[in-house]
Amino acid sequence: MTHDIHIVGGGLAGSEAAWQLAQAGRRVRLSEMRGGGHATPAHQTDDLAELVCSNSLRSDDADSNAVGLLHQEMRALGSLILATADAHRVPAGSALAVDRDGFSAAVTAALEAHPNVDLVRERVDALPEGPAIVATGPLTGAALAAGIAGATGADALAFFDAIAPIVHRDSIDLGVAWMQSRWNKSATHDYINCPLDKEQYAAFHAGLMAGEKGEFREWERDTPYFDGCMPIEVMAERGLDTLRFGPMKGVGLDDPRTGRWPHAAVQLRQDNAQGTLWNIVGFQTKLKHAEQVRLFRTIPGLERAEFARLGGLHRNTFIRSPVLLDATLRLKSRPSLRFAGQITGCEGYVESAGIGLLAGRFAAAELGGRSLPPPPPETALGALL
Repeated sequence: MTHDIHIVGGGLAGSEAAWQLAQAGRRVRLSEMRGGGHATPAHQTDDLAELVCSNSLRSDDADSNAVGLLHQEMRALGSLILATADAHRVPAGSALAVDRDGFSAAVTAALEAHPNVDLVRERVDALPEGPAIVATGPLTGAALAAGIAGATGADALAFFDAIAPIVHRDSIDLGVAWMQSRWNKSATHDYINCPLDKEQYAAFHAGLMAGEKGEFREWERDTPYFDGCMPIEVMAERGLDTLRFGPMKGVGLDDPRTGRWPHAAVQLRQDNAQGTLWNIVGFQTKLKHAEQVRLFRTIPGLERAEFARLGGLHRNTFIRSPVLLDATLRLKSRPSLRFAGQITGCEGYVESAGIGLLAGRFAAAELGGRSLPPPPPETALGALL
């Protein structure tokens, strides 16, 4: 199949960009290295748009939350990612959380079935020559990353991102833990809450501080963390109460055994449609796996927890977009190339898909001989751009 544009990377941004172009009648070659004999440190499947660190696309409240407004704008523009998320939604209060396997499989199926999309399982090691969108994400392969660095004339920046553990629901003790959404915002009480008193919290904090962590390789040692997805043990280093005012806050949660808010709490959120897997919210970590099992089983209600996945850490890479890209995401030194998704420096599933949507629409207009102005900054998409 000949193509009008080449998209490199089948994550959320690349998938959304491919959909927007295909729906506009443009023929797309979508290259994804997973499934072609190449793996990454974070992905577990070969499906497109795989969600690796959380199943939540965050708040869906368009009236009072910026991400919720972004959801609404993307739905209005025919977003594949939002339509698929809505179809695979699982209970999460006012947040949009999805069955991650069903979601990724459905995005893959939609693109494979589209007559204007040619999905090719291949690793791309050099920047394409013709019109292209690079949406290779934070785990860009070394050879392509070197090519990007050569084309941009600037070193790539990097930060660490982390993955939270997932627990089998039938191993959670609901005689200790209970179902409730914070402040009772959802009548269906979509979160499992594990309470800790002052002594239990102090012991947990001490265990985090003393726990054995994974070692960094030489090239990783000066890489900073991203504040929005920081490992719990790094947060714990900032002070005894940091976690208690962050992912372990107990406010708005009424322990049915005491009728009071706990000193601290660990929350779990449904991770699949069947409700058999639950994600420990905000518990991304670089603790070694044996330490995670030992320490997390000291949390009341998780004493017999069985883990479907343990936490991890991976290095993210992104370019200096404000300097290198123009207002429609084209590389200033090579306008046939656009960048989209996390490699541009945005962070988050929805934001990555939103930038992919814009890149796809900008490219479709240009291929049709039209000029599409950027959305105004009063919109969520314009502000993100």
